[in-house]
Amino acid sequence: MKAVVLAAGEGTRLRPLTEDNPKGMVEVNGKPILTHCFEQLVELGADELVVVVGYRKQDIIDHYGDEFEGIPITYAHQREQKGLAHALLTVEEHIDDDFMLMLGDNVFQANLEDVVRRQQEDRADAAFLVEEVDWDEASRYGVCDTNKYGEVTDVVEKPDDPPSNLVMTGFYTFSPAIFHACHLVQPSNRGEYEISEAIDLLIQSGRTIDAIGLEGWRIDVGYPEDREEAEERLQEKEVEAANS
Repeated sequence: MKAVVLAAGEGTRLRPLTEDNPKGMVEVNGKPILTHCFEQLVELGADELVVVVGYRKQDIIDHYGDEFEGIPITYAHQREQKGLAHALLTVEEHIDDDFMLMLGDNVFQANLEDVVRRQQEDRADAAFLVEEVDWDEASRYGVCDTNKYGEVTDVVEKPDDPPSNLVMTGFYTFSPAIFHACHLVQPSNRGEYEISEAIDLLIQSGRTIDAIGLEGWRIDVGYPEDREEAEERLQEKEVEAANS
């Protein structure tokens, strides 16, 4: 299964760490966020990494070259950052089967393999990790509603009045049907092409989307304090492993 990693963002909220560095190259616990992403995707069985680059793209290309731990890397260029659905369309020509999608600014220690396993069961057209957050934080994310079977019935991006406190994290699996949905997405109020709207279009067309509850943790490294928290958690894990 191929793995797509979105790493085109400028990371303005991470400044000064991103003034002369792409967001994905910001180091957490001694290595770039993208290296953490790539390591996990290789462990999950990725046979090719398709990396969407944009801001300071050459820094990423020069660092990783055309392979990572023996797994080939293909690069796609997102010239303007217009949202995740827009970014995803830049890789359409490289994908012809089910694939993983990871946001290249997330650090995970979680049950990613459960999402991949669900996709491989052929009962869902997409699956992704969801996390319960405080209700007052839900409006910062893509919020989803599910039925009693764990199937997603509704997705809303950054709603003023969230229908639930269950939010999407930065790891997904999709069939190629997601590309047709991305082509139909209209710009949001923020002027972006949202992945949540593409997922909602899949739901409306009768596709099955499964939500997998997050076990463990993930940190979206959006601000310098997020990087510090991710670093502390990874170091705690190393200490626990050394003592076990």
